[in-house]
Amino acid sequence: MFVVHGTKKLLDRVGRPGSDELPPTTALGNWYATAVFWRPQAALFVNEKTLLPVVVPLAPAATVVNRFPTYLVGVLIRLGIDRSFVEAEVSEMSDHLLAKTQNRSVLGSMNDFVYLGKHYAADDRTYDPLELSLQLADVPCGPLYGSHAFPAEELRALVSEVAGS
Repeated sequence: MFVVHGTKKLLDRVGRPGSDELPPTTALGNWYATAVFWRPQAALFVNEKTLLPVVVPLAPAATVVNRFPTYLVGVLIRLGIDRSFVEAEVSEMSDHLLAKTQNRSVLGSMNDFVYLGKHYAADDRTYDPLELSLQLADVPCGPLYGSHAFPAEELRALVSEVAGS
């Protein structure tokens, strides 16, 4: 199971948060998500541990959280993450729980990604969610300066740590 901490903009479109928050069973842990009003509209998911961004088309909003693992797989594969890790992660993502946001640092990083994504996608009205996710994964993030600085590098370090244990 994975937990999606949604902003009010997202929760208004996909559903109400659950009453009992359970810890995620995935190696990547919690995800944060918001609705983004680019053209076309999207949902931006950001991993709490690594700040890895994943862009998913919003429509239809009712199924965006269910479609998220498919887009995550594409990003993980393109970043060169070991397939066994990807398969294990996705197998744990059959269920999800919606929750309210809690981590303001992740929300700040998410706002930065929204701003950058708007400018990256401005040149092309039909942006590719996978390519945009990969561009954003190579943006340095302030909260990661004490470690790997880039979400893609933080992800690789986490996967290496999980594989080593």
